[in-house]
Amino acid sequence: MTSTSPQQTLKAVFGFDDFRGGQQAVVSRVLEGHSTAAIFATGAGKSLCYQLPALHLPHLTLVVSPLLALMQDQLAFLTRHGVAAASIDSTQDRETARDIMERAKCGELKILMISVERLKNERFRHFLRQVQISLLVVDEAHCLSEWGHNFRPDYLKLPDYQRDFAIPQVLLLTATATPVVIADMRDKFAIAPDNVITTGFYRPNLELLVAPALQDREQQLISWLKPQMQPGSEAPTIIYVTLQQTAERVAKALAAQGIAAQAYHAGLDSQRRDEIQRQFMGGESPCIVATIAFGMGIDKGNIRNVVHFDLPKSIENYSQEIGRAGRDGQPSTCLTMAGRDGLQVLENFVYGDTPEYAGIYRLLEEIVAAGSSPDRQWEVLLNTLSRDANIRLLPLKTLLVRLEMHGIIAPRFAFLADYRLRYHSEPGALASRFEGERAAFVRLIIDNVPVARTWGTVDFERLHSAGQAQQIDASRARVITALEYFQDKGWLSLEGKRMTDVYEICQPEIAIEALARQLYDECLTRERTEIERLHSMLALFESQSCLTRRLAQHFGDSTFGDSSLEDSTFTGQDRCGHCSVCYGNPVRLPDSSPQPALSDNDFTRYAVPFIERHAEQFGQPPNAQRLAHFLCGLTMPIFTPLKARSLNGFAVFEQRGYPDVRQWAEQRLGGRLGHGL
Repeated sequence: MTSTSPQQTLKAVFGFDDFRGGQQAVVSRVLEGHSTAAIFATGAGKSLCYQLPALHLPHLTLVVSPLLALMQDQLAFLTRHGVAAASIDSTQDRETARDIMERAKCGELKILMISVERLKNERFRHFLRQVQISLLVVDEAHCLSEWGHNFRPDYLKLPDYQRDFAIPQVLLLTATATPVVIADMRDKFAIAPDNVITTGFYRPNLELLVAPALQDREQQLISWLKPQMQPGSEAPTIIYVTLQQTAERVAKALAAQGIAAQAYHAGLDSQRRDEIQRQFMGGESPCIVATIAFGMGIDKGNIRNVVHFDLPKSIENYSQEIGRAGRDGQPSTCLTMAGRDGLQVLENFVYGDTPEYAGIYRLLEEIVAAGSSPDRQWEVLLNTLSRDANIRLLPLKTLLVRLEMHGIIAPRFAFLADYRLRYHSEPGALASRFEGERAAFVRLIIDNVPVARTWGTVDFERLHSAGQAQQIDASRARVITALEYFQDKGWLSLEGKRMTDVYEICQPEIAIEALARQLYDECLTRERTEIERLHSMLALFESQSCLTRRLAQHFGDSTFGDSSLEDSTFTGQDRCGHCSVCYGNPVRLPDSSPQPALSDNDFTRYAVPFIERHAEQFGQPPNAQRLAHFLCGLTMPIFTPLKARSLNGFAVFEQRGYPDVRQWAEQRLGGRLGHGL
């Protein structure tokens, strides 16, 4: 804790003369002990709102962040400014993580950054209970809300963690929260209305343009961008697309016209992505054509253009992505090349996340079966459960959190199912380090973990049986503790895989059918909400009133209702003066190209091979939901063993609306409604 004032710390540590926007209001409330929410526009300086108070608070500040890239960028900033900060993440070895935790225990750290998934680790939770924590910071806090655009189910447990670790206050940070989401966030953490600080979403230097997408959209982009990309004076530009193949195609078309563009997407290996990002940040590469995999944590001040070649996923995503332009305050342009042709692809992504009723029913059957065991413990390998229930991972995680909130299950601990080891010296030398029963225990491990060439797989059941025969405690917990100790000493290497989550079944007797129906209906409600979110975005782009004003209103920003802000930048209280509508160019988005009617031949050619393969493997045909997923290219876990991608019907209708394809499939399958296998 420091005796200097926040203003002095701002200058001495961070090198800033004055606070920006709402920073001072947030810092003051945090230092007064209030739980606070900071709703700041992208690039408005949210991170300082926890970084500065952390230096004045007596104990550790724990930061939960959703992305490793965000943590690394913020950690690099703090390190440059001499702030004692660290992160624990999946890229580190055990020794590094242990050293960081020891520094936190000793009070050497002011800030510790983690992912929300780290809190599922029982040992890490045990560590946190040994550390005094002054402040819990939740970055990208809109992930807390099911009404937010990036809902993450594990975030729902953060209020419980705050109570569990006796953290006195919380700071929520986000750039994209609507009034409904803000209310949800406030309610979850009991934040008073006066402690919600917003900076407003109006950016006077951003020109918002919407242009109806022409038939040759690539040429339309080239014609608009090429004058700005003359050699030696290229305007740094991000072009957002929906699909990986679109990123590659557009980047190639731009390069053919002399515009140095590179594609960036999740299909590239991490080393290549890092290199492209480094080149863009350093000014070596002026133009990136990217899926939304690019941009989180990007803080490049002079980005002059953000182009949406395809529709963004939501108004919130749009706001976040255009917020990367013009952070230096200089004029920048945000162009959306909008048409309805991309809407069905985005809608289909939404439908693709809705699980089958049968999958939810299967999930509940597993819980009931586990509840009949004496200890009522349920061991869950997420990937295995996802495959068995045919539920994609994100919806499955959401269902498990819902079941926690219903009081059906409760998480207890997690462990790695499989271990293997490699000795660094002769195993006999290891046993000689111990005496008596301990030496016999080590010898038991050595004798019962056969090494093939280099590595040996640990068979816990074999060890336990051998221990019983020799009256030696060789329980799983003791064996793992010993092996981890040996690794810490450098005597062997230990690798674990297949994380297993263990839940307690709190309500072993449940009405499966009624609960399955309730959970399925909740999934359908979320599906409708996401579809409505997409149509709200279209309504924004087709607005007949100022786009900037409509965008601000979506986030509850009353800037345009404040006459004191009216100056030469504005042409009136209801107009920004620098968007398509204010220029007199409101748009009507072109409809998607009409698709030919689906025919008997389409069914025979594309659907029947999948139906036959499915019937051969499972003894019955697929339901309409499963068939529509296949035809629209929406992956399901069950498609892997079926090798569905090898059939020429996979994704053949990805440009068609999923509801239409499903309805057609239902009619062809004799009215099957998707509730069976």
